[in-house]
Amino acid sequence: MKTYSDISLTELSAIVEQPDFVLVDVRDEWEYDEFNIGGLNIPLPDIRARKAELLPYKTLIIVCTNGVRSRVAAKDLCRQPEFQDKIVYHLHGGLIEAE
Repeated sequence: MKTYSDISLTELSAIVEQPDFVLVDVRDEWEYDEFNIGGLNIPLPDIRARKAELLPYKTLIIVCTNGVRSRVAAKDLCRQPEFQDKIVYHLHGGLIEAE
C-alpha cells in the first residue's frame, strides 16, 4: 500500500521550490484565516469531497496545526486509487513549528 513521507519545515522549504506541487492546509477556515503559510485550505472533513482539486498536482504536502489532522488526511489520500501515482508529504509537528 502507498504511504506518505514525514518532512520537517526545512525540507518543506526545499520542496516548495519545485514545480507541480500543492500545499494543502487541512485546518478549519478560521484557523487558516488566523495564520497560514499559503496553499489550499481544505478542512479535514471536506478532503474526500474536494479531492478532485488535488488531482492536477504530482506532489501533495499536507499540513495542519500540530500534525494530527494532516497525518489522518495523508493516510486517507494514500488509500485512494487516484492518488497512487502521487508523492504525498506530511509536515511532521505541524505549523506550530512555523509560527
